[in-house]
Amino acid sequence: MPIKVQSDLPAKEQLENENIFVMDESRAMHQDIRPLKVIVLNLMPIKQDTELQLLRAFSNTPLQIDVTFLMVKSHISQNTSVNHLNRFYETFESVRSHRYDGMIITGAPVEQMPFEEVDYWDELVEIMEWSKTHVTSTLHICWGAQAALYYHFGLQKTQLPEKLFGIYEHEVKHRRTPLVRGFDDFFFAPHSRHTTVDREAMHATEGLTILAESPIAGVLLSIANEGKQIFLMGHPEYDRYTLDSEYKRDLSKNLPIHIPVNYYPQDDPTQKPRLQWRGHCNMLYSNWLNYYVYQVTPYDLGA
Repeated sequence: MPIKVQSDLPAKEQLENENIFVMDESRAMHQDIRPLKVIVLNLMPIKQDTELQLLRAFSNTPLQIDVTFLMVKSHISQNTSVNHLNRFYETFESVRSHRYDGMIITGAPVEQMPFEEVDYWDELVEIMEWSKTHVTSTLHICWGAQAALYYHFGLQKTQLPEKLFGIYEHEVKHRRTPLVRGFDDFFFAPHSRHTTVDREAMHATEGLTILAESPIAGVLLSIANEGKQIFLMGHPEYDRYTLDSEYKRDLSKNLPIHIPVNYYPQDDPTQKPRLQWRGHCNMLYSNWLNYYVYQVTPYDLGA
């Protein structure tokens, strides 16, 4: 799929090096086609990494996507330059009158704080409420999923005894649901988090359907409102070395951390990590864009 991004976005060169077709604005203007408009609220600390990971995940359908990156104005990023944010990101005030085919709300490194104590919580609540009327389908990732489950369904997160960290096996439920169409019965996905949402509470919540879960990692994927809201508790978009970087970072800070589960061959951090989740990641994002965005969004978003 051609991904439409700003011509000088740093991720563009990396994607082109991976033989992924990235279209800049000038070329897109000469195509007589309406691309899907997808907005990404990027709450992750190193925003360039998340940009690259998500754009890569978008690249496996024939659909053209026009991607807008959104930031919160009530938080000052410590790991991404002001110049990068000013050049490539919008604020909510600048997009609130627009409508979008799809939206992603990413995770954030604030999961051990009460939701209401996060400095941008009020702004996030406003954005989540806005998404109900201005976005065809919203995909929430990791802490973004926990925040949305709390806001939309009143489900509180709980602290885990230790960090859930590694590659975990999940079983598909309700396999006739288009979001998991083509999935194997069991598949792997990365997790990296200190909190969770109780599995039994999720199963008992009216209007929420569980699509994939693990006896160890809990619920990975759930859906509500016929796909208008999707909740993804892990990070299938992660690169091969993302958990490796997190592991070495935590070690260097003397934080309590165990070797990522099912990640290094023989649990040896000197060996190349196994990449065993990319296929299902691509399928998940392709299914979301096709069945919950492209197939149901109006041609005229302003209608």
